[in-house]
Amino acid sequence: MKLAIVVNEGPYTHQASDTALHFTRAALEAGHEIERVFFYHDGVNNATRLTVPPQDDRNLQKEWTELGTTHGLDMVVCIAAAQRRGILDANEAKRQGKDADNIAEGFRISGLGQLIDAGIQADRLVTFGD
Repeated sequence: MKLAIVVNEGPYTHQASDTALHFTRAALEAGHEIERVFFYHDGVNNATRLTVPPQDDRNLQKEWTELGTTHGLDMVVCIAAAQRRGILDANEAKRQGKDADNIAEGFRISGLGQLIDAGIQADRLVTFGD
């Protein structure tokens, strides 16, 4: 089965990000294909490389990056939600006149069209968070 995943909540504030990560990992292990993981609303906060959780806590950004790299996942961050929350890649930082970017490896910024396309291409669209 081909799945598209939507993550609407950020790390450390809601269980949705953890659950989405575990679900995605389990789906891959069960042989399912992940069309795309789309990070929307506060879910874009999973993509910042500047998160520094305590040493004894999980690092969700790192776990998403590792999962995405290992399985070649297309992990898309909504551009409008990202800009509102200060998540920028190098191109957006330059375009917006900012002096730095902070998107983590494995994530890319794009628009809502990527969510619509994922929903069309996938057999199921699974959403985590409000």
